[in-house]
Amino acid sequence: MANLIAQLARKEKYDITALLVPDVLKGYVLVEAKAPEIVEEAIQGVPHARSVIKGASSFGEVEHFLTPKPAVVGINEGAIVELISGPFKGEMARVKRVDIGKEEITVELFEAMVPIPITVRGDHVRVLSKDEIQR
Repeated sequence: MANLIAQLARKEKYDITALLVPDVLKGYVLVEAKAPEIVEEAIQGVPHARSVIKGASSFGEVEHFLTPKPAVVGINEGAIVELISGPFKGEMARVKRVDIGKEEITVELFEAMVPIPITVRGDHVRVLSKDEIQR
């Protein structure tokens, strides 16, 4: 949807300065333009574009859409994960430590003969079970 609006804006020389497609707002495209009429003209040729919600937004209202969420959010110590890339791809492991600053987690493989901690990037794992360590 946003790509179609961008193509039309370039082709028809509409004065659209920015397009934002936040993951949190499914089905919405935030469009920055000088006037609401410009946005209405631009979406006329876009299929499935239903309506325009007119209004101005401050930078503070959309700032949280622009900051990326760390890859390790939602991964807790004790969770069971599957490694989805790297030399241990397909292996299952238990999370031993989470480093939010570096976006890394330390895991111990289930199939290993000796429990050796391995540090991997947070986006290289898929969470299978969110069980936490009972202390």
